[in-house]
Amino acid sequence: MTDSGKPTLLVVDGHSLAYRAFYALPVDNFSTKDGQHTNGIYGFLSMLVNLIKAEQPTHLAVAFDTSRQSFRTREYTEYKANRSETPAEFKGQIPILQDCLAAMSIPVIQKEDFEADDILATLATQGAAAGFHVLVCSGDRDTIQLVTDDVTLLYPNVQGVSQLKRYDPSAVVEKYGLPPAQYPEIAALVGETSDNLPGVPKVGEKTAVKWLTQYGSLDALLENADKVTGVVGNNLREHLDDVRRNRHLNRLLTDVELPLAPADLAVRPIDAQAVRDIFARLEFRTLLPRVFEAAGVDQSSGSSADAPTAEAPASPELDAAALAAWAESAQGQVGVTVVVAGGRPTRLGLATADAAAEGEWTPELSAAIAPWLASSAPKVFADAKPQLKALSRAGLDVDGLVFDVILAGWLRRPSFPDKTLADLVDRYLGEKLPEADPTQLVPETEGATPGQVSWFTLRVAEALAAELPDSVREVFDTIELPTLRTLAAMELAGVAVSHDKLSSFSAELGSRADRLAEQAYAAIGHEVNLGSPKQLQEVLFEELQLPKTRKTKTGYSTDAAVLADLQDSHPHAFLDLLLQHREATKLRQIIDSLDVAIDDGGRIHTTYVQTGSQTGRLSSTDPNLQNIPIRNEESRRIRAAFEVGEGYETLLTADYSQIEMRIMAHLSGDPGLIEAFNSGEDLHRFVGARVFGVTPEEVTAPMRTKVKAMSYGLVYGLSAFGLSKQLRIEQSEAKQLMMEYFARFGAVRDYLRSSVEQARVDGYTETIFGRRRPFPDLTSPNRVLRENAERAALNAPIQGSAADIMKIALFHIHDDLVAAGMRSRVLLQIHDELVVEVAAGEWQQTEEIVRARMGDAATLSVPLDVQIGRGGDWDEAGH
Repeated sequence: MTDSGKPTLLVVDGHSLAYRAFYALPVDNFSTKDGQHTNGIYGFLSMLVNLIKAEQPTHLAVAFDTSRQSFRTREYTEYKANRSETPAEFKGQIPILQDCLAAMSIPVIQKEDFEADDILATLATQGAAAGFHVLVCSGDRDTIQLVTDDVTLLYPNVQGVSQLKRYDPSAVVEKYGLPPAQYPEIAALVGETSDNLPGVPKVGEKTAVKWLTQYGSLDALLENADKVTGVVGNNLREHLDDVRRNRHLNRLLTDVELPLAPADLAVRPIDAQAVRDIFARLEFRTLLPRVFEAAGVDQSSGSSADAPTAEAPASPELDAAALAAWAESAQGQVGVTVVVAGGRPTRLGLATADAAAEGEWTPELSAAIAPWLASSAPKVFADAKPQLKALSRAGLDVDGLVFDVILAGWLRRPSFPDKTLADLVDRYLGEKLPEADPTQLVPETEGATPGQVSWFTLRVAEALAAELPDSVREVFDTIELPTLRTLAAMELAGVAVSHDKLSSFSAELGSRADRLAEQAYAAIGHEVNLGSPKQLQEVLFEELQLPKTRKTKTGYSTDAAVLADLQDSHPHAFLDLLLQHREATKLRQIIDSLDVAIDDGGRIHTTYVQTGSQTGRLSSTDPNLQNIPIRNEESRRIRAAFEVGEGYETLLTADYSQIEMRIMAHLSGDPGLIEAFNSGEDLHRFVGARVFGVTPEEVTAPMRTKVKAMSYGLVYGLSAFGLSKQLRIEQSEAKQLMMEYFARFGAVRDYLRSSVEQARVDGYTETIFGRRRPFPDLTSPNRVLRENAERAALNAPIQGSAADIMKIALFHIHDDLVAAGMRSRVLLQIHDELVVEVAAGEWQQTEEIVRARMGDAATLSVPLDVQIGRGGDWDEAGH
């Protein structure tokens, strides 16, 4: 409420401000894992949240245009015709923004044939007449005409939407010299570039204001146009029709028939869970609590900001013997929390359903608790892997791990998993986990103790277990939990890496980059910062006059893929040297990130991220081993630095041959593909023979390349356009190639179509083993979201099944090596490849275990082909 006691109506121009937000925030910093750009959405919602907090409106609505067409374009076809095409990165953001507003219970109003400004004008007029104090928030200057004593305009500055200028009548007069109602008259004379409305030549704002002040109004000026002297007077008389047209078009309508009146726009409680879900999908982590705070979400919403804090049981501090005895006497599942610092355990907290206890980690506790930790007593963790590693470093084994809530939460919601225990407590218990504020040196509130954290963990596990579908629970128990334990062992083992080899290669690449830079400078006759997009744009598109690439917010794209296409179509020495320089620099960065990760023992200990993908694939970090280039001369130099460690004899590498295509053959049941794999023939030669109507011997290398690209591309929803770009052939040829393929392998086409349609019905895809990936966007009215979901749904069962198969093979190999009392151990899992460090005298048994476990990890209608290599380093062991 305002000081006067009037209710406050806030009406916002959705398109105008979202577009400004899009250009105010860097597009590259705001996109989801699925590639959906979100900077316009994020910037708009941030502005709206700040606005709601500052103005405390009692009534609220957001207006949008329906399209670029309106009654104005019918009356003047050139109206706004100068506007460039909507940036590809902005397309699709408005429907998602409207979904966000719906979750926030904010009315969205659109009207065919009218612009958002007309909706704002109508609501502002109705609101003022009904006794509201009206706030209009828009980036369109036409809305200045709406300002009155009861209507205030909030107008964004040039920096974007973070700062809003308040225009009441006096502020308009101060800036323009005339009252708000006459601003459109100024615009009619001067013209509106953004609306493609040309004004009177050589007439600027000062001249227009002088005329209007002298004659009192635009109508009076036009009636006395013959009295205006000078060149501008002649120009005015020659453009009277333009002025009249401009004034007609910039007049906002105040009587549009709308579905909602101001009284219908009362602020309503948000749908907290719907906001959580869509924000999670958009990965708006920091924005969520701001929205909840601005909306004043109460406890019934279940938001973590206002959720009740459950009364956790007291967690007494026990000595080593008492805590071990407490654990031994506990009945049922026990929540376990190991506090880790510097990779070592520092405290231990335990809990049952109604009690908790904890203690400081000491050598005495380590010895006392060891038997219980190694027993089959059921134990529940939150993020178990780093805790298992810490216990292992302390010399302790853990058995009886039956649940990890972080892992289970990811399996339940792989598209937007909850990252922390606090997130899970919020979602599944509707409570708030007590946490100390990490930004305060002396926190005002204490967080939950380790014992209490274990109590929350146990309760979340119970709630989560009840929500896991049977097939997903099977994946959790039989694939993910055993994989977790194996990954912990692999991370602890690490892999031996040669610092000398890496540093030598890095120095070579540095010299190469310097040499390429000098050659690039010579090609254009001067130095330039090869890492500066702005300077590169000047060189490429102004100096060299090369065709302009894709338009971006800061000019024209200079990313590597775009420049590679440009070099193919318009070769230039500078471009070639630039691309080589980039490749050398990027490779050197990869090598340096590996080099600094080598520990004092000469080994790298990467961290495998088990919950980092939606399909189930593993990734790695600190350092990332997945980004090492594959199978080129440079990658071989890097892989050669990964060596067999001291005390071991050799490395063994093993990978699956064409595993995704084998899964495709199995899932589709296509007799042609199945025959190809069962005959042992080269798959792509076999497929090429049928697609091109020749014998396998007549399939040329280019033919094989085309069918290989298409076969793998189909798994990822590749279109004829995408195939033509990848193979650099005409789109018509790519389309014909796909038609020929499907004519001979029709079951593949039928499977791909049916899998998406089934996912549309079910809302999820499923792997061979029952792993589910939800796809709510398959039924989205937003075409961009829907098509992205369709492409991902094609691939999810195939890639997910491949991930499951690799994990099954991985932990079985690890378990078999341990059970046999062997020293050989699995070190790495990269893509579809395993690297095993083999102890002296154990090669034959290790190879037998690896072949058997990888070969029988799944029962398919085609064999799982495993290729084994041996060598003193990763490259030498390649095959």
